[in-house]
Amino acid sequence: MAKPKNTYYLTAHCPSTLGTMDVLTRYLCEQQCNVVEMQTFDDVESGHFFVRLEFRPPSELAFDVAAFSEGLAPRAAQFAMHWQLTAASLRPNVVVMVSRLDHCLNDLLYRYRTGQLAIEIPAIISNHPDLQRLADWHHIPFYHLPVDDSNRSEQEAQIRQIISECQADLVVLARYMQMLSPELCTALTGKAINIHHSLLPGFKGEHPYHQAYDKGVKLVGATAHYINNQLDDGPIISQGVEVVDHSHYPEQLIAKGRDIECRTLARAVQAHIEGRVFLHQGKTVVFSS
Repeated sequence: MAKPKNTYYLTAHCPSTLGTMDVLTRYLCEQQCNVVEMQTFDDVESGHFFVRLEFRPPSELAFDVAAFSEGLAPRAAQFAMHWQLTAASLRPNVVVMVSRLDHCLNDLLYRYRTGQLAIEIPAIISNHPDLQRLADWHHIPFYHLPVDDSNRSEQEAQIRQIISECQADLVVLARYMQMLSPELCTALTGKAINIHHSLLPGFKGEHPYHQAYDKGVKLVGATAHYINNQLDDGPIISQGVEVVDHSHYPEQLIAKGRDIECRTLARAVQAHIEGRVFLHQGKTVVFSS
């Protein structure tokens, strides 16, 4: 559901200190802003405080973002507070990377097309040409960038150029089946989300669902996370899981797993664009929607 145009997100985190909430809510009150949603988390182990406020100013035309930010800055600085103000009407640019499997891309495009995800998709990047027609149907530029061991650095340079030219706020790896270099992972810290199956135990290599079937697995699932330099080991944003049993053959496990991947990835992207995810000390704090 689309937010009213005059809705804003104010997110902040700082060392846990008495008065952190007061400085924000008092300022919003002084600005005659109406808080419509508030979520907080005081992490007693790290001594860090996290807050997300969703508010509406009294009049869209009268709200001066620059003046609001200028007035808040010195108050927040007293608490060593890192904060960000985002208009809910802002549609961030999301570059999608994909290989041959189309289920996650299809799902994201559907949610984008119907407005369920308030994003723009200025580019789709793939190391295979298979999904060109799907991108064309949505009138989205498609970049086919083949990669192997002989051109990996050059291909990544092209990826970085496209991301830069698109002014991407987020990169989504919608089943992009290539490892990214440590340099690119570092450049995209907190700005790139990956999705992978989350079978228990963790079946690696080819045909994980067939391996799961052979072992009589009872759970299938998926994990969406920020990328880092370790394969499928980044800070987790969202997870999904469903119970299965002996009656589920490999094809049924695959279908169920792909459905979970789609829903889990969409939740992660939604949480990120709505400012519900805080990345701190290598892990995430995620406020529910």
